Amino acid sequence: MTLLVLAYLAGVLTIISPCILPVLPFVFARADRSFLRNGLPMLVGMALTFALVATFAAVAGSWVVEANQYGRIAALALMAAFGVTLLFPELADRLMRPLVGVGAKLSASAERDAAEHQATILPSLLLGVATGFLWAPCAGPVLGLILTGAALKGANASTSLLLLAYALGAATSLALVLLVGGRVFAAMKRSLGTADWIRRGLGVAVLIAVAAVASGLDTGFLTNVSLSNTTTLEQKLLDRFHEQTKEPKDARGGEPSSVVMNENPAMMMRANPSAPGANGTTESNDAHEPKDTHAPNIAVEGGFPPLSGAVQWLNSPPLTAEGLRGKVVLIDFWTYSCINCLRAIPYVKAWAEKYKDHGLVVIGVHTPEFAFERKVSNVQAAVTDLKIGYPVAIDSDYAIWRAFDNQYWPAHYFIDAQGRIRYHHFGEGHYDESERVIQTLLAEAGDKGYATGLVSVNASGAEAAATMTETQSPETYVGYARAENFVSPGGPVKDESHSYVLEAPKLDQWSLGGDWTIGEEKATLNKEGGRIAYRFRARDLHLVLGSADEGKQIRFRVTIDGAAPGTDHGADIDADGHGSVSEHRLYQLIRESGGVSDHTFEIEFLDPGVQAYAFTFG
Repeated sequence: MTLLVLAYLAGVLTIISPCILPVLPFVFARADRSFLRNGLPMLVGMALTFALVATFAAVAGSWVVEANQYGRIAALALMAAFGVTLLFPELADRLMRPLVGVGAKLSASAERDAAEHQATILPSLLLGVATGFLWAPCAGPVLGLILTGAALKGANASTSLLLLAYALGAATSLALVLLVGGRVFAAMKRSLGTADWIRRGLGVAVLIAVAAVASGLDTGFLTNVSLSNTTTLEQKLLDRFHEQTKEPKDARGGEPSSVVMNENPAMMMRANPSAPGANGTTESNDAHEPKDTHAPNIAVEGGFPPLSGAVQWLNSPPLTAEGLRGKVVLIDFWTYSCINCLRAIPYVKAWAEKYKDHGLVVIGVHTPEFAFERKVSNVQAAVTDLKIGYPVAIDSDYAIWRAFDNQYWPAHYFIDAQGRIRYHHFGEGHYDESERVIQTLLAEAGDKGYATGLVSVNASGAEAAATMTETQSPETYVGYARAENFVSPGGPVKDESHSYVLEAPKLDQWSLGGDWTIGEEKATLNKEGGRIAYRFRARDLHLVLGSADEGKQIRFRVTIDGAAPGTDHGADIDADGHGSVSEHRLYQLIRESGGVSDHTFEIEFLDPGVQAYAFTFG
């Protein structure tokens, strides 16, 4: 109930935010009509449509974003037609004739003053539905938090109720405006006798609002230029939401990323930890931690959630929790462009091989971070390249992720032969402790024939253990949804081609040079010669890259402090810094051969079409 009240109050606050401005002309256009027959049906239609679109956006993928864009186009056309009929009432009859069959006599019935008492509520309801499509992309941090949780936990009654409560809160504010505005409107008509001019003025206002929505002013300028400062009030509500909900957190202890309606929620709900611990602290890797010869204290944490919902299984037919009863199971949540996951995989593979004949079943659950990781063929290629032989469930719809209520990559869950979760670990490190858990659970199941020593892993390339220095540069996203420390003059220009000037970055800052289009999760190079610079401190520098034209080779050259990397080159470039991008994955570009110190990394792309997603370090 508390969450519902907070969502409702957040919706009420929408009325004092510029976010609501594009909707107001459509509300006032019927301010002189009967509230029960016109205003109320319109607000109900708007609230229901908003809640429905928001629910779909929360639980689906990028296809909903596209579908919503089509809905916005249809809504804009409907709004424009409504504005034109206000300006030219003689066109109303002609425009409404094709809609008679579907009950959409929107403007004709609305403009017949003499027959107002006979008008149905259907035109107003339809107007509300159209307005709901236009309002849907407008969201604040509280709504973003609702959508983040919804995207993680899936479609359910609670999600829909929260979204509906938010919509009803906004509708309540609009209803008050409509009631007060209606009296003012009627008084103007009585005193001035200029009904036609008022109607035409409203028509102009509607068309201006349509133009603002179509050009992006409603989610750009209006959301950045606030007429009323609602940040403090929204932040207080946001803090209360954090107290009432369990949201995903960066495993370093950071807060979750907020989601806005016109962004891809499937992308925004994930936070990739950098070597996290179960308590949110950074852990050391196995090379530096003491060799624990005792099993950790393990207890029952819950039952084995279902493994249903994977879009495909690799290396195995679909497995079930019931079918695995009697086996010790290790579940490894991973995604193939996550450096933390890649560095943990050698240990997971070693455990799978060592204990496969003693009752251990290892299952990799591949849950994507970026859109390209949803492509089954990309995951198949990664599994082959990484030489993973154990079963892998492709969890592109987050079904298994939600079943485990998981929040991190990588995440390891240890399940005993009775189907109970007995231990979990988030992030890299503590591999000895994890293996002792496996041995304990196998012994409980009656198998003690395994070698009691611990596996020894000597991984290379991107899978090599990180240095884990406390001063290491942080993971940095390139897409504007989560980008930080971007220093090119003027900042990012969202979703538009723009010529950026390369700025010399300070530590942990980065910049672009050349013609790029920065999207939510990536930046795409439009012309050859584009550059990226980053001032970093770490042994390894990785960059998640891909080609807009899958399979096309995109050449690049890397320098460190203005010179060829030489012996400090990574696995994906040569000593002169030359390399190429042809597939979406993580590229290791720098591996320092000496001590860790500050350096300026720069990469120049000799061909257009590269897509840059995120920097990671080790």
